[in-house]
Amino acid sequence: MLRQSIKKSAGVHDDTTLLVGLDGVVVDRVELDPDGCRVLHLSTVDTPQGRPSCPGCGTPSSSVKGRVETGPRDVALPVPSRLVWHKRRWRCREPECGRSSFTESIPQLPSGARITGRLRDAAGAAVALGGRTITAAGRDLGLSWPVVSVAFVDRATAMLPAEPEPVAALGIDETRRGRPRFALDPDTGAFEQVTDRWHTGFTDLTGGQGLLGQVEGRASKDAGAWLAARTQAWRDGVAVVAIDMCSAYRAAVRAHLPNAALVVDHFHVVQLANQTVSAVRRRVTSALRGRRVRTGDPEYGIRRRLLRNREDLTDEKFTDMWNRLIDLGGPGHDILSAWIAKEELRALLALARTHPTRHQISTRLWAFYRWCADTAIPELHRLAATIEAWWPQIEAFILTGITNATSEGINRLIKLEARNAFGFRNPTNQRLRSRCASIRATGRPAKPG
Repeated sequence: MLRQSIKKSAGVHDDTTLLVGLDGVVVDRVELDPDGCRVLHLSTVDTPQGRPSCPGCGTPSSSVKGRVETGPRDVALPVPSRLVWHKRRWRCREPECGRSSFTESIPQLPSGARITGRLRDAAGAAVALGGRTITAAGRDLGLSWPVVSVAFVDRATAMLPAEPEPVAALGIDETRRGRPRFALDPDTGAFEQVTDRWHTGFTDLTGGQGLLGQVEGRASKDAGAWLAARTQAWRDGVAVVAIDMCSAYRAAVRAHLPNAALVVDHFHVVQLANQTVSAVRRRVTSALRGRRVRTGDPEYGIRRRLLRNREDLTDEKFTDMWNRLIDLGGPGHDILSAWIAKEELRALLALARTHPTRHQISTRLWAFYRWCADTAIPELHRLAATIEAWWPQIEAFILTGITNATSEGINRLIKLEARNAFGFRNPTNQRLRSRCASIRATGRPAKPG
């Protein structure tokens, strides 16, 4: 057994006390357990006045009632250790005070605390900044799930700003959070939805703030409520808003951000064109064969090739696809026409970030419309009508080059966070986890917790 004796007075510490690093306590002695664990026996440093004050009324006490021992949990030291704190219990002589006695405490270990503040902060930081799940952080630090969960909420709430900073470019997109939940209304006897399956997220596209906030639902009123909660100065500072081809988001932006330029992300425009190509292929295949496509059909081997960009196809693959469609006759010509329409639309979107003139834009737009109009394919007519309805927002993308890729990337992180946690039951905590994940992705330093 190793025994050390030191003077218990303010400002006097030996190396072992410095190693523990808990202000307000000193190490009286160190014992070695049979299992090799060091037992650090602590005592409280006397204040300069020598008389601790009651936490209830603040009256200094000079009467010791007794002594107690506690075993607080702390962060891991370089060697396996556990703490034993020998505290004094003091009497409170103030008749008006509701406490008859109190024990000594330090900032890291207030009265009633069983773990140190720095261990609690380490648990919260492991989840908020380290990307650990609550279960994994609890296992690593030897804490229970509820303790780590509360520590994370405290850390995340402290480091995330209550209000987002001004942004110049705002992204709005939805992500699915899980199954909807319903509850029985006792007044009407009908089930009402209490948790939506969708979250609408608001993202800083250029400033690095990551996910600014989320609301349940993806209707116009849901997105509009979040925008309305911001200050007028904040809303006036938004110059560009990027969305997918969602009428609900467009209505919310027009109602609350009337001066912002609305941009449709080109990814969703190309996705719509690919869906049109697939719809044409399925329709003509069904009409030609009276069934779905099967292995061995000429168009089966090229179904994925039709969704690829022309520049991503080798000359050999492109020629093979072209010849297969030509050999099919009329049905193959329809599929090929839909593919060419998609490429014409992509050529139009490719003008973004090239500083195009109005003439260049109108020339390629006319080429796309003419190709769709010269065919008798109803899917291409609907595609052209959709592009016409959203043309102001598509043109804004071509002129600004701003996309909603940041929102899409954060949505991937949100789904990964939910998958690692095996799902969330609490939407509020899910939104906190999602915002923390977005800050880790952008590398933006968080506020001190």
